[in-house]
Amino acid sequence: MKNLFISSVCLFSLINCSKVDLIEASSEEINQYISKYRGNDAVLLNVWATSCAPCVEEFPMIVKLDNEIIDLKVLFISTDFDDEKHKVKKFLDLQNVNGISFIKNEKDDLFINGLHPKWSGALPFSILYGKKTGKIVDYWEGKEPELKFRESIQIALSN
Repeated sequence: MKNLFISSVCLFSLINCSKVDLIEASSEEINQYISKYRGNDAVLLNVWATSCAPCVEEFPMIVKLDNEIIDLKVLFISTDFDDEKHKVKKFLDLQNVNGISFIKNEKDDLFINGLHPKWSGALPFSILYGKKTGKIVDYWEGKEPELKFRESIQIALSN
């Protein structure tokens, strides 16, 4: 009985022990956050939603790239609704995402135009920022193969 109790406590602790800080943010706040990496890391910004099948499909590959490439900082931004934060956090935990991730807290048009004026709002949406310059070096809408990510990351690491 004692072992069952200890196991239950450990399991409960693991379930509630998140490695992700899910922060509500506007496009302006996210852009300010990204700017702190200029000169140190290339940044891959991935905008996604739990209801977006292509987003969910490419997610593990992006996490793998984040873990593999030392000078790359990956930031995830969920576009899920505010009342779905628990669902987003659970998904991020299952994907072994650590650190800060964002959930948008801004009206769609302001958010979309604030991240990139040529973005239609389609998901997933990825933007790569150069390591040295901090400027956008590539962006795309929709799910892309790992090769596309790797090629664009190499450009970002050298810019």
